[in-house]
Amino acid sequence: MSDTDGLPVRIDAWVWAVRLYKTRSEAAEACRAGHVKLNNSAVKPAQQVVPGDRVRVWVNHREFDVEVLRTIKKRVGASVARTCFVDHTPPPPPMEVLASIPRRDRGAGRPTKKERREMEQFRGMS
Repeated sequence: MSDTDGLPVRIDAWVWAVRLYKTRSEAAEACRAGHVKLNNSAVKPAQQVVPGDRVRVWVNHREFDVEVLRTIKKRVGASVARTCFVDHTPPPPPMEVLASIPRRDRGAGRPTKKERREMEQFRGMS
């Protein structure tokens, strides 16, 4: 379908082309910040990606784990982009689990030393 099928492509271009990031510059910045990992290693934007590689991406407070099936350089439609990778991302936790996580009231300020000790003890850190 594409002239780059199977050939190495820059990782910043690939994650942008398959619509994991909205802009190429956003994808490159994410690579520099360590939010893009290729085969469990942080990479620079110019790192090459080939079919069979595993890419982990942190986008919008969520992590995506995808396996590269096809390499493309140009941005394509969403339906075509979905054919370029296999999504191995686990499903998000159920709402019941998220609701059971204790949260501080908004505007309550920083926890006191006593509250921090209680949280550390609860988490098993001390």
